[in-house]
Amino acid sequence: MEDMSLRNYAYIGDAVWELFIREKTTRLTCNAKELHKITTNNVKASFQAELLHDMEDILTCEEKDIARRARNLPIPIARRQIQTAYRQATAFEALVGFWHMHDNERLNCIFNRLEDKLLITKS
Repeated sequence: MEDMSLRNYAYIGDAVWELFIREKTTRLTCNAKELHKITTNNVKASFQAELLHDMEDILTCEEKDIARRARNLPIPIARRQIQTAYRQATAFEALVGFWHMHDNERLNCIFNRLEDKLLITKS
């Protein structure tokens, strides 16, 4: 696990999650404004925090530890309201990055489980 920092796992996880969402949204519409709206709704911190909460019951002990440690990383957000969601989103992204680097089968399983929760309807 220590081959990469948690912050780097979160950095990779952010990109992997956004690519996953973009692949879904491009199947819905060609309208740039709609693509942007659907994507931003699914990659924002508050939504990622909700997804992390929804999957807590299926995380292994190691995954819960990764999420806990990532949630406790120092962050650049001062406002307390945003800080809570940002910390949860960082934990979510760290898990996605960890799975991407070490266990793509688990990543696909998680993505399949989360797919019905995505906000990917056209407006």
